[in-house]
Amino acid sequence: MSSSPSDVRAARTPVVAVTGAASGVGALLTERLAASPEIKQVIALDERRGEVDGVEWHTLDVRDPAIADRLRGDTRPVDVVVHLALDLDLEADPAARTAYNVRGAQTVLTAAAAAGVPRVVVCTSAMVYGALPDNDVPLAEDAELRATAEATGLGDLLEIERLAHRAPRAHPGLSVTVLRPAVLVGGTDTALTRYFESPRLLVVAGSRPCWQFCHVDDLVSALEYAVLGKVDGELAVGCDGWLEQEEVEELTGIRRMELPSSVALGAASRLHRLGITPSPAGDLAYTMHPWVVSGSRLHDAGWRPAWTNEEVLAELLEEVAGRHTVAGRRLGRKDATAAGAAGATVALLGAAAVVRRARKRRGV
Repeated sequence: MSSSPSDVRAARTPVVAVTGAASGVGALLTERLAASPEIKQVIALDERRGEVDGVEWHTLDVRDPAIADRLRGDTRPVDVVVHLALDLDLEADPAARTAYNVRGAQTVLTAAAAAGVPRVVVCTSAMVYGALPDNDVPLAEDAELRATAEATGLGDLLEIERLAHRAPRAHPGLSVTVLRPAVLVGGTDTALTRYFESPRLLVVAGSRPCWQFCHVDDLVSALEYAVLGKVDGELAVGCDGWLEQEEVEELTGIRRMELPSSVALGAASRLHRLGITPSPAGDLAYTMHPWVVSGSRLHDAGWRPAWTNEEVLAELLEEVAGRHTVAGRRLGRKDATAAGAAGATVALLGAAAVVRRARKRRGV
C-alpha cells in the first residue's frame, strides 16, 4: 500500500514554523526546537528578528496573507505551524488587541491551509473553561467551555478557540491542536500574576479559590510534544494538582483581605469603568472559583510537568518582589505605602476614585 504525502511528511523530521518567535513563549520554543535532533528546520516568524540562532528568520506581521509564501518554503514546505503571536498586554487598547489576536489567528490558519500545511498548534488558556462555583475539580479536558468574554483578553481566546474548531471543517486535511495552560508563570504579566503583587490577597467571602499554575518551561515542553505529533486535540497544561487558598496564604506569607462579593465586584467594576485599573471585574472570578484542569491527555502520552505548584508559586513570588499592585493597577512605592496604610482595600480605592472623578467634574 502506498503512503499518502501527509504520511510521508509525518514520518520524517518536521520543518516547523513558529509565529511570535522573537519573544516570550515563542522565543523559548524556537530555541528548544532549534536544538532538537527531532526537528529538521525551524522557520521563525515575527515583526522583528529575535536572538535565536540556527533558524530561518522572516520579519512580517502575522496578519499579512503573505505568510502563506513563507510556509510553502523555498525547498521544502512547513509540516507544522505553532501560532504564538498573541497580545494579552493588560495595558493594551482592547480593540487593537482583539483586532491583532483574532485577525492573526484567522490569517495563520487560512495561510497554513493554503500552503498545504497539515497541522497547526495554537495556545489559548485554561481560562476558556470558565471559573464557576459548580466546576468539577479537576475539569476534564473535554469539559464544556463556559467562559464569557468578561476577563482580560478572554473574548479573543474564545474566538481563537472557535476558529481552531472550525478550521478542519473549512479546510479538509488540516488538523489543529489547542493547548490550554493554567495560570502561566515565568516572565509573564497577567491579572492573575498581579494578584500576588498586592499587599493583601483579596478573597471574596463565600468563594472557593483553587490555584493551579503552569511554568513556561512546562508549556514549552508540552508544545514540543504537540509539534512532534505525540498528542493532538484539545490539551490542558499545568502542574499536577492544585493549592487551596489557605495553602497559598501559608506559602506566600501574605495575609488575606476578605470582602463581600457585592463590594469587591462593584468596586472592581467602577475602577475599570473609570480607567483607573486595567482589569475588568470578570478577572475576579478566576480568583474566586475553581478552574483546575486534569491534563490527562498529556499524561496519557507520557508527558509530565517538571514543576510543582509550590515551586512555581515560589518563582512567581521572586519575580514580583518589589512590585506593588492594588486592584490590578501597578503602584509606585509612595502610592503603595499609602495604600497599605489605608488597608489596601479595593472598596476604599474604588470609592476614592469615584469621589476624585466627581470632584473634577464639579470643578471642586
